[in-house]
Amino acid sequence: MEFATFILAAQRGYHQSCDSVIGNSIEQAIASEQAGFNTAWFAEHHFNNYSLVPSPLMMVAHCAGLTSTIRLGTGVCVLPLYQPQRLLSEIGFADIVSNGRLELGVGSGYQQFEFERFGVDVDQAPAVFAEYLDILLKGLNQKIFEHNGQYEKIPLTAISLRTVQRPAPPIWIACGSARSMCRAYREGHNLFVTAFHNGLENVRTLRETIVAAAASRGKDVTAAKIGLLRCCYASDDQAEIDSYLDNARFQRRLSEALHQRRQQSRDGYLLQETPTQQDLSFETMRQNLPIGSVSRVIDRLLEEISILKPDQIAIQTQLGDFDQKTMLRQIELWGDKIIPSINKSLG
Repeated sequence: MEFATFILAAQRGYHQSCDSVIGNSIEQAIASEQAGFNTAWFAEHHFNNYSLVPSPLMMVAHCAGLTSTIRLGTGVCVLPLYQPQRLLSEIGFADIVSNGRLELGVGSGYQQFEFERFGVDVDQAPAVFAEYLDILLKGLNQKIFEHNGQYEKIPLTAISLRTVQRPAPPIWIACGSARSMCRAYREGHNLFVTAFHNGLENVRTLRETIVAAAASRGKDVTAAKIGLLRCCYASDDQAEIDSYLDNARFQRRLSEALHQRRQQSRDGYLLQETPTQQDLSFETMRQNLPIGSVSRVIDRLLEEISILKPDQIAIQTQLGDFDQKTMLRQIELWGDKIIPSINKSLG
């Protein structure tokens, strides 16, 4: 089983400076390598405090010089917000400076607030994503390519910066629907999925959807790698756990508001955290998630792994204003106890 950290780089309030948020995110990526994690993923968002990383490829390039073995992933590049021609060169650059350690995660995006400020129609995002991914595949696999589509018309073009990994870095699709899962299986990409803060029943449903998507393309479900994004935290300190849950719920509130096209902001930047009907109590979150003592986290993760059968677990480490020193100790704990125990149990 591979393990990864998912680094959102959130800013919960003005008591956190933007440079401290980015600095903490970089420090967590370095700590992830030292703890033995396989991958560090970096998110992409714009224009508000939900996430301060505008370019995950810039984070990959920077962290490439501070690490040597951990793979570095974009989680994800929101394709409709890019010029795919330029993105191809940036992908090549990031893979070169990381010595072939790039994991390329891509997605269609969902936040209208972001799309409006780029002049892109969020309702067209799935169609734009599909075409732009076609362009990326051409540019990664062909020395010279052209494209004549609905959204882009590109004459014969050569990308000067070719990736170290041939023919391309592993591509992961953020799969929020069966449609995106089907494309992943059709073209041989990996799947990045989440069960949010829900419990085992949601994990089972997720597995059933993935199996059906693979079958619809005549593929065995093992033909693609599956990565599960999960909130996990191990501690016997209830105050620590409550702080982690509070920050996880904060992030979910902001994500839901942006997904529902509500921009809850008083000053045009800092999003207002507003309780919703979808909120879960801390007790329910503890029951649903791999959270609690080390043994509880291990047992619960093994149960979820037996249901979903993922190839990678990506744990959310950078949430809200959770204490940085405590999180660095958490990452170290995973490397010392949790990851070895799970892999031993899996044989």
